[in-house]
Amino acid sequence: MFREMRRGKQLLSMEDTIAVMTRCTNGVLACSGDDGYPYAVPLSYVYFNGRIYFHSAKAGHKIDAITKNPKVSFSIIDEDKIVSKEYTTYFRSVIAFGKARIVEGDERLESFTALVEKYSGNQSEEARNKEISRCKQAHIIAIDVEHITGKESIEFVNVKRQ
Repeated sequence: MFREMRRGKQLLSMEDTIAVMTRCTNGVLACSGDDGYPYAVPLSYVYFNGRIYFHSAKAGHKIDAITKNPKVSFSIIDEDKIVSKEYTTYFRSVIAFGKARIVEGDERLESFTALVEKYSGNQSEEARNKEISRCKQAHIIAIDVEHITGKESIEFVNVKRQ
């Protein structure tokens, strides 16, 4: 169902792919937008329990798009170093495909807690708990990942082989 990566030598291991998902802080959600146009929106996320979670307003383009068609992709760029003398970049990235859905109940609380922990830095536990308990105006969306791959530039692959 999903295409095999054309440059298989550059495929990241699943362990490295998950490491990228865990350490990065933003990605781009792509879905089917209005009038057949693609809609891609950058957002903050957390990779938690094998799913991608993010928050969203309860109304707007993003919610309309995923309600209409829950099939989405999500991409992350972990590294992208310009190497001008080679007219290229040394990169590492991940792309995931799955279905988006609004989460409720315990899953909402657990995933929202994971989001707050990821982005709260040095905030006190009391401040974190206050944020978690008062946030009722946003949806928490999960992407149930069906396929995920990571890729890096051949230069990074070659460094690993040395």
